[in-house]
Amino acid sequence: MANSKYEYVKSFELDDEVMLPNLMLVRIDGRDFSRFSQVHEFETPNDETALNLMNSCSAAILEEFPDIIFAYGYSDEYSFVFKKTSKFYQRRASKILSLVASFFAAVYVTKWKEFFPQKKLEYAPSFSSKVVSCASAEVLQAYLAWRQQDCHVNNQYDTCFWMLVKSGKTINETQEILKDTQKQQKNELLFQKFGINYKTLPELFRQGSCLYKKKVEETVKHDENGNPVKRMRRKAVFVHLENIAGRTFWNEQPSLYNDLGHFTKDIGKIEPDFVRSFQFENKLLPLTWVVVRIDGCHFHRFSEVHEFDKPNDEQALKLMNSCAVAVLEEFEDIHFAYGVSDEYSFVLKKESELYKRQSSKIISAVTSFFTSTYVIQWENFFPNKELKYPPSFDGRAVCYPTYNILLDYLAWRQVDCHINNQYNTCFWMLVKSGKTKTQSQDYLKGTQTREKNELLSRQFGIEYNSLPVIFRMGSSVFRLKEAENGVVSGKEKLEGEVVVDHCNIIERCFWEEHPHILSYS
Repeated sequence: MANSKYEYVKSFELDDEVMLPNLMLVRIDGRDFSRFSQVHEFETPNDETALNLMNSCSAAILEEFPDIIFAYGYSDEYSFVFKKTSKFYQRRASKILSLVASFFAAVYVTKWKEFFPQKKLEYAPSFSSKVVSCASAEVLQAYLAWRQQDCHVNNQYDTCFWMLVKSGKTINETQEILKDTQKQQKNELLFQKFGINYKTLPELFRQGSCLYKKKVEETVKHDENGNPVKRMRRKAVFVHLENIAGRTFWNEQPSLYNDLGHFTKDIGKIEPDFVRSFQFENKLLPLTWVVVRIDGCHFHRFSEVHEFDKPNDEQALKLMNSCAVAVLEEFEDIHFAYGVSDEYSFVLKKESELYKRQSSKIISAVTSFFTSTYVIQWENFFPNKELKYPPSFDGRAVCYPTYNILLDYLAWRQVDCHINNQYNTCFWMLVKSGKTKTQSQDYLKGTQTREKNELLSRQFGIEYNSLPVIFRMGSSVFRLKEAENGVVSGKEKLEGEVVVDHCNIIERCFWEEHPHILSYS
């Protein structure tokens, strides 16, 4: 297909490959899950059902992504470790962290009713995530020991905290009682005041959950005589261990030993430099326009499985738009979004300090929130279609230094919408007329805009410019200003309301008519 004069904006996309032979892991954390747990009335200090839901989602992650071979989690966080030779997504950090967070969020929403059949999911959950690079098995061992130590410390504190609150203490009184207390003092408090032996509490709470792939024998089918046919399969198994970073456990698991390396000794004190490296976050350049672009992962297959209309399914596009509206309502720093097909670009205001401009948090939060909203709203747009499997999206964040370059980026996406939609319209009309996909591709090879328009008009009686604007121009999402109150998309809109419009954003007149969208105010 033809390129446009706006293609140069791709040069602002930076490479973020995690270089071999570094080990690679993705850590996800529930976004504002203190509020989420309160709204959904999770038991404190631990809700076993909520933890089992998290574990079920992590098992789905290992099932979906073969390169992930180990996971550890507690509370609302999980760490996923990739085999050392992984070349998943060409080891591009932003793609990997966004995809894992997105799929996890989709599965979380999908499985909610299975674990909480009597509780309504009040709003879309989301997760932040980051890629951690470990230079060696020794560094990975330190990371795992650090996370499990955090599990021990937090759970012991939370158990004391909530027992005191339930006994009648205020939150301030409880915090003051526990201030500067050590491990032994907390254990004594629990035993003497509440008769609780901390070490007898469920392992799930104290130790977190460890999940790894192990070769097990499974029945795959039955022969003609009804006898089971068994094969060795790599299957994820859960264990609860006092020390997941221990040499004994790790080196006794062939899959871990072979795919990640062995631990030469048990770890003692965790090096502070290691912890600082685990906490390091890349930040986006200040005072630049940040665009988070998300794309559907394997959406060709997704659209086929769910029988979307070709070349455009209007309901599917409206579902995407509804999710984009939800993103703007959730994140005030996002002032504009443009979407086409299974893609959306979200523009943060130039001065935004969202998540202190930490790239991974911004990408994963937006992508996972969009995905969970997609799953939640599916039945509103497809009431008669079952969602066959959880969708997922990957994302990246790109900085554009000037207003004009940002507008060129958005023009590039709309030009791409024009080019792709015209081609796809011709392609699917040819296929529906009886040509094979290969024949249709050959037929369209080298054709220009005018030739495609003539093909549609002459052979199929379609005037391309009369097709719905949502197909030809994509969708723009933004907030209205007071002077713009009126009717948009057939409905009255109010100041500050997020609206969807299908307009020409290539020409500068749109931006002159809506100066507030990308203003400095």
